[in-house]
Amino acid sequence: MDEHTFRRHLRVTWAQFDFLVIKLEQQRLNQGHHFGGLPDVPLRKKLLMFLWYMGNQNSFREISDRFDVSPSTAHRAILDVLGTLCSLTSSFIAWPNHCEKRVSAAAFARVCGINGIIGAIDGCHIKIQRPIIRGADYLNRKGFYSVLLQGIVDEKGRFQDIFVGPPGKVHDARMLRSSNFYRTWEEKMEDYQLLGDTAYIGNAYPFVVTPKRDNGALTAEEQAGNVQISRGRVIVEQAFGRVKCKWRRVRDLQNTRLDIIVMVTIAACILHNLCTGSFDVCEDHPQGCPRQADDDNM
Repeated sequence: MDEHTFRRHLRVTWAQFDFLVIKLEQQRLNQGHHFGGLPDVPLRKKLLMFLWYMGNQNSFREISDRFDVSPSTAHRAILDVLGTLCSLTSSFIAWPNHCEKRVSAAAFARVCGINGIIGAIDGCHIKIQRPIIRGADYLNRKGFYSVLLQGIVDEKGRFQDIFVGPPGKVHDARMLRSSNFYRTWEEKMEDYQLLGDTAYIGNAYPFVVTPKRDNGALTAEEQAGNVQISRGRVIVEQAFGRVKCKWRRVRDLQNTRLDIIVMVTIAACILHNLCTGSFDVCEDHPQGCPRQADDDNM
């Protein structure tokens, strides 16, 4: 299969695929286990099935037909890769070191004209089916059930920190306070700040630069400041858009357990970081993937 066709179907390049194979092999994913007297699926085929699963909305039966395995084998293989990839989260999503912070600050200053910014923060909904336990908690204000993903991205839209799993009815600010990042923000942020929307206005978030609420009486200077913040903050919105555009599984996670939902969302963020670079251009949206309608400000 040529490079273009491979990328169109599996969402990664051949080089990125081989890199993932090496990382999974290092975690000893394939041990030659046997199930029911049949040999285990080869690692490369497992990864192909997993990438197809992440990039599409096909059922396990449809995937099993495509890859000529039983539905149970496809299910087991995909969960094997999912679990192993999530165990490697820190290898793909990591907080920047001091040098990287300086690079990000310079980049954000060029984008929005605000000094001392190293990232942008926001939250988005991952659509799910109503959970059996405490289902009402997952009904968001838009009228559908969801879990939340909080993301902090750098100037290239790569995730530096994520927090997945709060119920859909939770406000962005409350989600931030519940995250591990919030417990250590002083150590991580040092003298830098993040860009955020009006959800993060408050004394509890001194590390987030937010726009002024537009009450119809903003000064020209305040309006200009809001525009600057918006120019930088749009990077995180575009990152969420790219995740859902490329890794379509997270558009609507139906009939899955909450723990699997969290892992699939983490895996989508890992794959997003793996693919983010100079060649990561969406064929459908070359100017940037739009944020999904269900991801608007919460």
